[in-house]
Amino acid sequence: MSTAIKPKHIGRNISRIRELRGMKQEALAFAIGLSQQTVSNIEGSENVDEEKLNAISEVLGVSVEAIKNYSDETVLNIISNTFTSNDSSTINAINLQPSFNPLDKVVELFERLVQSEKEKVEYFEKILKGK
Repeated sequence: MSTAIKPKHIGRNISRIRELRGMKQEALAFAIGLSQQTVSNIEGSENVDEEKLNAISEVLGVSVEAIKNYSDETVLNIISNTFTSNDSSTINAINLQPSFNPLDKVVELFERLVQSEKEKVEYFEKILKGK
């Protein structure tokens, strides 16, 4: 078994970052002024020339070093350490505190209901007086 370190595959890193950004090859190609086929070839290459790498990094919104040192494990680690869910089905929902007093909202709704009923009574009184 060899202990040699496998060289970084820059093209594969570009592809993964592009996919994480939700960008298609066509969009990246258009942004850097190349064809989709050229972007496909770049993503298949182990090495990419610095000029193209600079243009790609600018479009993807990451540094050249981030592309060169990209690692799936690092991304998954960052996501798992920073992800919070506001879904009420998760344990995180236990600690959610509303930014308003729920009782105030109940009172507000009750007052609106009373006002609506008063308006209905006034309307029906006008109808009855007209007859």
